[in-house]
Amino acid sequence: MPSPRRLSGLLTPLFLVLLASCSSPGRWEYEYHRGRTAVIVNGRAVPPAGLPRQVMEVISAGNRIAGKPYKYGGGHRSFHDSGYDCSGTVSYALHGAGLIKSPATSGGLRSYGSRGAGRYITVYAKSGHAFIVVAGLRLDTGYNGENEGPKWSTRSRPIKGYVARHPPGL
Repeated sequence: MPSPRRLSGLLTPLFLVLLASCSSPGRWEYEYHRGRTAVIVNGRAVPPAGLPRQVMEVISAGNRIAGKPYKYGGGHRSFHDSGYDCSGTVSYALHGAGLIKSPATSGGLRSYGSRGAGRYITVYAKSGHAFIVVAGLRLDTGYNGENEGPKWSTRSRPIKGYVARHPPGL
């Protein structure tokens, strides 16, 4: 049997791993994983090679509208608009890969796809706001009351009150 000192030395790294995996349970936190996580270059998401085609298409769609202005109701009458609100942004990105047929409201996105976080794509929705995480990056229109328009971010965000949904298989 290991000595108490040896056991303590083994448990400390295990405790740190467990602590890190449980940190901020009420927040979405960016975690970089080589080969699975996209990075941001000049405001655009750059995915690693080898992601499924539909994930790449969602990222491409998000890149097309990143930097557009915030527009209340933007992206709802048509996917193509001069600006986008939160759910219009999520809808546009999903539509870019054929994962949604028509724009949805944030309330409507609460029942999109399958329950829980996806492997590559997760939609976070609650009444009044929605955002999407694709290949580890968050595509969102603002935070703390800001309405900045669609942009990619690695900044953490509270997710309390949000429902996590994902496209089946992704």
